[in-house]
Amino acid sequence: MKTFKQRFFALFTMCTTILVAAHAQKTYSDMEALTVNENVSTIITASEPIRLVDISTDSVAGDNPLNNVIRIKPKSGNHSDGELLGIVTIITERYRVQYALIYTHRLQEAVTDKEVELVERNAFHNPEVSMSTTDMAAYAMKVWNSPAKYRSTSTKKDKMTMRLNNIYVVGEYFFIDFSIENRTNLPFDIDELRVKLEDKKQEKSTNVQVIELKPAFILDRSVRFRNGYRNVIVLKKMTFPNDKVLSLELSEKQISGRTISLTLDYEDVLSADSFDTLLLKEQ
Repeated sequence: MKTFKQRFFALFTMCTTILVAAHAQKTYSDMEALTVNENVSTIITASEPIRLVDISTDSVAGDNPLNNVIRIKPKSGNHSDGELLGIVTIITERYRVQYALIYTHRLQEAVTDKEVELVERNAFHNPEVSMSTTDMAAYAMKVWNSPAKYRSTSTKKDKMTMRLNNIYVVGEYFFIDFSIENRTNLPFDIDELRVKLEDKKQEKSTNVQVIELKPAFILDRSVRFRNGYRNVIVLKKMTFPNDKVLSLELSEKQISGRTISLTLDYEDVLSADSFDTLLLKEQ
């Protein structure tokens, strides 16, 4: 009896392993198929930024016009109807998806617009992404809606005041919340938001070292404001010496070309708060 039970358990385990392995493997026939034609650009839109695209064939051209969009098209029409041209693999911050590219002679059958569906996504842990853009946006909105805790860090220029509201730390990122009050009757047409690490003391006799920093995320992409402006930018966590300052600079389009900047000392960064329990619960 004992031997029978042992054999049954061994057989059950083997069958389960085979079924799991079979379920984990996919061939192109299991993939979602996209019919393509050399006279049609097929647009594939993901729900979040795309980090990697691989097209398994030279017969199909592709590019990445927007951070969550790719565009593909066969290079020629020298293919049989129904022929598999190749596989396109898309990896985003949190999932991956693959599509089989099938050639069609009939223009009306070619897919022009494809959104990555929820059921098509395979969860993927991207080691290069410690926080997704979706999560950054959610945290940034929490910061934007929270009351200002900083009162003394500000700068005034051209009847405008730029003020630091909050600095929060979440994981490997700083969330810097700032606002601008415009007391003029002239709207501010935003040209560029720059983040720089520069020398605290700038002398004419020496070269000024400026390091441009690229935000990982910017909450508000508005291009104009009249009276008030508030934004949250996300920066990768960093340390810098006491002779450097972190500068946030907002410049205006010509002709007026106004510029206002806010400098943060290392002490401001060190005093950044972690998200408290209430903010995290509201996620």
